[in-house]
Amino acid sequence: MQFQSIKKVADGCFITRYDLIYKTESGNEKTYEIISRDKEIDSFEKLKNHPVDAVVLIMHDAAGEKVLLNREYRMAVGNYVYNFPAGLIDPGEEPLESAKRELWEETGLTLTRVDDTIRESYSAVGFANEKNICVVGVAEGEFAPSTSDVEEIEAGWYTKAEIRELLKTEAFAARTQAYCYVWSKS
Repeated sequence: MQFQSIKKVADGCFITRYDLIYKTESGNEKTYEIISRDKEIDSFEKLKNHPVDAVVLIMHDAAGEKVLLNREYRMAVGNYVYNFPAGLIDPGEEPLESAKRELWEETGLTLTRVDDTIRESYSAVGFANEKNICVVGVAEGEFAPSTSDVEEIEAGWYTKAEIRELLKTEAFAARTQAYCYVWSKS
């Protein structure tokens, strides 16, 4: 594929829609629709090299026997979905600051230890260039309702056995499902 051009199609509050024009190996033109958090993509370099947008929190309890999941109503699918706590990095924030803030806002818990930070990856590579980093660690405290009145989140700790049962019947975000599957089998 050879990039030809990019065209902004529509601005939204949180995302912008673009058409990417590519030339295929056989010489045909292909238009590919994407969304981005970046409202001003005007070149191939800006498409590829934008900063990390969000953080994802892979948290365990202090004993390492439970994983933290949010059961959240996701409007795009019209259903509750199990997912890791996550959120956008605010302007001027470092990813670790965002991780602490998002964890507290969504669950009421405190990030007490960072074991690892997994380098940037794409949230939904099939239609968006959104990038995130994963913060792996330990959270503690008492659960509290989300501080946002536009999010319906129920946070909880889950054992490996509970995760294996949830995986049989409940909807998951893909990265959360993959991690939980592997973790619950270890």
